[in-house]
Amino acid sequence: MVHRYLPMTEQDKKDMLATIGAESVNELFSDIPESVRFKGLYNIKPAKSESALLKELKQLAAKNEDTDSNVSFLGAGIYNHYKPIIVDHVISRSEFYTAYTPYQPEISQGELQAIFEFQTMIAELTGMDLANSSMYDGGTSLAEAGMLAAGHTRRKKLLVSESIHPEYRDVVATYAYGQSIEVVSVPTKNGVTDVEELKGLIDDNTAAVMVQYPNFFGQIEDLQTIGDIAHEAKGLFIVSANPLALGILTPPGKLGADITVGDAQVFGIPESFGGPYCGYFATTSKLMRKVPGRLVGETVDQDGRRGYVLTLQAREQHIRREKATSNICSNQALLALAASVAMTALGKKGVQEIAKQNIVKTRYAKNAFEAAGFTVVFQGAHFNEIVVKTTKPVNEMNKQLIQDGIIGGFDLGTVYPELENHVLIAVTELRTKEEIDVLVEKMGAYNA
Repeated sequence: MVHRYLPMTEQDKKDMLATIGAESVNELFSDIPESVRFKGLYNIKPAKSESALLKELKQLAAKNEDTDSNVSFLGAGIYNHYKPIIVDHVISRSEFYTAYTPYQPEISQGELQAIFEFQTMIAELTGMDLANSSMYDGGTSLAEAGMLAAGHTRRKKLLVSESIHPEYRDVVATYAYGQSIEVVSVPTKNGVTDVEELKGLIDDNTAAVMVQYPNFFGQIEDLQTIGDIAHEAKGLFIVSANPLALGILTPPGKLGADITVGDAQVFGIPESFGGPYCGYFATTSKLMRKVPGRLVGETVDQDGRRGYVLTLQAREQHIRREKATSNICSNQALLALAASVAMTALGKKGVQEIAKQNIVKTRYAKNAFEAAGFTVVFQGAHFNEIVVKTTKPVNEMNKQLIQDGIIGGFDLGTVYPELENHVLIAVTELRTKEEIDVLVEKMGAYNA
């Protein structure tokens, strides 16, 4: 019989027990008192044959709702975007999906070059001097930026806009707690950071001001003004940016950002029910030696041939712990590769075109909702998302929509109590005019 793996035989058990000098498997647990050992039967189903088990698991999996069988208007940080088919082909190659940290450059040139290309494209998109080899996700990237700012300025306060993704703000707060750094929320006004409130909160203990671009509500923040306020107080200006939007928006690096972070999920990485994703971290040359993670650099060998190597490494695994700027001990090499392949396949014009479609289709959705009698609460420039006011609970509406094959928007009332009965609608380049019209029609019927 052919097995997918080799099962252990009784003789195997006997040989292993003999090797370690034990009479039985139970003897291995002799240090655990009898009184606390579980003596009953586990509440699990009886074992099935492989074919029967696979059939049952497939039936269970078929109950899941996904963006292949439904039309998705759910965003809130993770989006249903076009993924070039070549992405899966490249990242499925064994030399990439089995690769780990490329400590030995002589046998890791492919992986190192892939990371170098990722760094280069992220730096170009963000308008920053350099980018690292990637981070876990957008939330940890933002938190690491805050810790860098506090260490660099030797200040103990971060001003965080309430228009930043709520989960990102939670991650920042978790990091800050361990470092005894104060996190102060900056209120919003009309869907963007309240600049006047910011002016009143900033002081000479502020390490950095943090905003999102476009922000959680899809609105475009005034980076130039906010950056000037941060710099006047001699603090750093940190921007969490959607890299796809940067295909058409002015890059943060051109508007005064000291650190630009975000998530590369928008490029070739599926939603995957919450991860894994790929954070990026880009900054100025001045802060290069304090960047968390690692950098890959280009060099030449003794024969003058181009090659790639790990250069600056600021994590505690590589240098003395007290000198480390981060304890993140890995990067998302495979997903960074996926993002690099997607960006390469799309090219500059492709990224610009997709970004433009996101703006145009979101504008169409906004006009359609307003024509149907809905209120779109924020009227500023926006990308990807709009906030629509409903007359009935959003979660109940979404239960109705899923019956029609539509994944509804994000219920803002769950994280912003003042926005109860408000839904965040995401419209990407994959949504068609007909799909948007059906969404407006179904939501109109529910809210009538």
